[in-house]
Amino acid sequence: MPDHQRQVHNRLAVLRAERGLSRKQLADELGINYQTIGYIERGDYNPSLELALTIAELFQLPVEAIFSLKPMTPLSEEIFREPPTGTYHPPSRRRR
Repeated sequence: MPDHQRQVHNRLAVLRAERGLSRKQLADELGINYQTIGYIERGDYNPSLELALTIAELFQLPVEAIFSLKPMTPLSEEIFREPPTGTYHPPSRRRR
């Protein structure tokens, strides 16, 4: 990767593993070379905007759930961490 280009961090390997997809299977779905998936996962290659959006569409996730300019925390930390104090929590709905 050129020195002037920022690394794009991603969760592609995790998402692929969760869905039981090999690099080749994902690449075939996207119409790209399977080696490109490995380059993206390792951070050696930044996907084009079109490819990033296509990947997000394939996984049915927002693009920012898959790609970031900052290192990504594990999903489990993001999902299960305590919300910041002062955050509004709507009352739970009770069935009557």
